[in-house]
Amino acid sequence: MADQGRQGADETLRSIDVVRIGEHRYKATNGRGGVLPMGGGDDPDFTPVELLLAALAGCGAIDLDYLVGKRAPFETFAARAEGHKVRDEGGNHMTGLRITFDVTFPEGEGGDAAREALPRALQQITDRLCTVGRTVTLGDPVQYVAGELPGESGLFGDADDSVASHPDPA
Repeated sequence: MADQGRQGADETLRSIDVVRIGEHRYKATNGRGGVLPMGGGDDPDFTPVELLLAALAGCGAIDLDYLVGKRAPFETFAARAEGHKVRDEGGNHMTGLRITFDVTFPEGEGGDAAREALPRALQQITDRLCTVGRTVTLGDPVQYVAGELPGESGLFGDADDSVASHPDPA
């Protein structure tokens, strides 16, 4: 599990831990105990690329909810994240990332205020609010390193498969 003590010492630090739970299957755990299975695409688990898309859409959705949802409750709220996974001279990466929000608001003053606020909110999310989108856009280098991980004894040596080996998609 991610060490919340480290986060307490540095309020900017965010971390998750990943353990292998099977062939090409992993489990991410956050400091609050949430778990998320991921895989290589041969099962229903989200792939890392799909998780990136989910993170982009989720980050924008949460920001949109805070910014616009306070004016009126959403009648409908759906989002789609998409992009192209390519391999070129830059290596493997995503291009053409786009997050589309399909939202509606009730008739009336609150709904009108929400509809009016929507374009500005989307611009704020793009320009400064969504941490995931801003990180992708700014392109801070990622470092992949080998080393011993601090934490609870046995955390990384023993993969607790508390996620079903083949989750039921229903």
